[in-house]
Amino acid sequence: MSLPSLYPFVHYADPESALRFLKQAFGCEERVVYRKPDGAIAHVELTLGHGLVMFGGAEGGRLKMAASKDVPLKNQGIYVVVTDPDALYARAKAAGAVIAMELHDTDYGSRDFSALDPEGNVWSFGTYQPFASKP
Repeated sequence: MSLPSLYPFVHYADPESALRFLKQAFGCEERVVYRKPDGAIAHVELTLGHGLVMFGGAEGGRLKMAASKDVPLKNQGIYVVVTDPDALYARAKAAGAVIAMELHDTDYGSRDFSALDPEGNVWSFGTYQPFASKP
């Protein structure tokens, strides 16, 4: 498969806390963390499996985006394909993640759960792999 061309991004009021939480609760790994001269996070790229998510601080740069916590209702989420959702569910709960949708089996053969990060973004995890077969 060629390199992905779709990369989700979010903005956090507290990107330092988000970085710690996403690593501890979901097992994300730092690909790169760019910092401003004062040491504050400017841009982060985290990997999880073959995926990558980017984030930065609430100021949002030229896009003028709000921090996740300032948007009470979400109309988007991040879905991550995992091989062992049961283990990740246990890890997320142990790290204090708020579980938005309990671990369950779907009618289309996936095993899924959803959790919230500290600023309320929805992260869903499951075994459903969209590229496994063509529709």
